[in-house]
Amino acid sequence: MSKITAAITAVGAYVPEYRLTNKILETMVETTDEWITTRTGIKERRILKDKDKGTSFMAIKAAEDLLAKSKVDPGEIDLVLLGTATPDMPVAATAVYVATQIGATNAFAYDIQAACSNFLFGMSTAARYIESGRYKKVLLIGADKMSSILDYTDRTTCIIFGDGAGAVLFEPNTEGYGLKDEYLRADGNGREFLKIEAGGSLLPPTEETVKMKQHYVFQDGKSVFKFAVSNMAEVAALVMERNGLDHDDVQWLVPHQANKRIIDATANRMGLDASKVMVNIQKYGNTTSATLPLLLNEYEGQLKKGDNLIFAAFGGGFTWGSIYLTWAYNSQ
Repeated sequence: MSKITAAITAVGAYVPEYRLTNKILETMVETTDEWITTRTGIKERRILKDKDKGTSFMAIKAAEDLLAKSKVDPGEIDLVLLGTATPDMPVAATAVYVATQIGATNAFAYDIQAACSNFLFGMSTAARYIESGRYKKVLLIGADKMSSILDYTDRTTCIIFGDGAGAVLFEPNTEGYGLKDEYLRADGNGREFLKIEAGGSLLPPTEETVKMKQHYVFQDGKSVFKFAVSNMAEVAALVMERNGLDHDDVQWLVPHQANKRIIDATANRMGLDASKVMVNIQKYGNTTSATLPLLLNEYEGQLKKGDNLIFAAFGGGFTWGSIYLTWAYNSQ
């Protein structure tokens, strides 16, 4: 019997209509289009303006897009995984609600929380379920409404993040395509540099925490950049090296869209030309859990069966890692 590998067989995505451009941000916070563009590569980001809609709304839309394109019956889905840093509410897993709303009535579901590494770690989790032989269809979604946790008077964070969602379907493959290798890491010493201070068990919500803006994202930009730029590049290069891949063997780098300079540093460390690097940060900013699947959705038409993809991400916690996956289908 051939070895079962976990392959991506379908993708989907959703981004809100409203575009928050750098020019608009100039009227909201002390910054300029040039300052943002040169430091991050971002020109605009999408924002879910409807206050009555949360992360689940976008996750459902992304999943429905995937299901419509793939013609998959949602009743055949075994598991729904949702990577998110902005769940609809505490305790009640957002993935469970999403599964019910899309008609995945035979699936179990749960959330994954590893900040911007959510989708990357979710790929590893989804693959293990498929490789077990017990599960045939695992839907992995990355979705975040980052605008719900941003202080739009803080230019260190509000210029970076946007809202969006992306989804992929993992299924068994016996041709050798799919997830090949991974190197995932974590370092709890980093949690002071990128966090939301209040709202958890350590510092429950109070009138004082709200007044002190402790429910918004805090980032020590210099520390996070320094750690991310070296570690994201190193793990991607390591995965290439231990699988005997050189720059000619890799068709695509799929990097977390945190900062264009971090993306460039990772590509340079891997010896990859810019034409092999998936980038959409200029349009969407950092959508946290959604960056990787949004890239796959956008570049799907250029992907060919057998292409070697190297994924790399870095997130708060700190969490980071890289995954080597071979593409399993031609979209055209």
